[in-house]
Amino acid sequence: MTFAERVRKVLASQAEIEADEERADALRVPGCCAVAELPHRARASVSGVLRSVTLRPREGVPALEAELYDGSGALDLVWLGRRRIAGIEPGRRLKVDGMVCLVAGRRTVFNPRYELRARPGE
Repeated sequence: MTFAERVRKVLASQAEIEADEERADALRVPGCCAVAELPHRARASVSGVLRSVTLRPREGVPALEAELYDGSGALDLVWLGRRRIAGIEPGRRLKVDGMVCLVAGRRTVFNPRYELRARPGE
């Protein structure tokens, strides 16, 4: 570790430290890329932690929405026609696969395939 990296680590805020830890954890999952580097209109795999889960109807159809955070950015996940999915809750770690698109300027994946990951210490 260089001197500049050590100084940065000492002066980093708690949010920066947590983002670095989350990025490091996400990079350990084979085949996954960072949210900040996701290509638009392409299939991708991402790993991270769910920061929020909300039931929000879209055009009269139930839709479960979640925000996946990997330390580099956030990805919106939308399951159409679902009110609840077992295991999909804030603080849960996931690996998701799907087609990335932009909705209102945010990276979004509709009906992603997902894999629940163990929480740290499990």
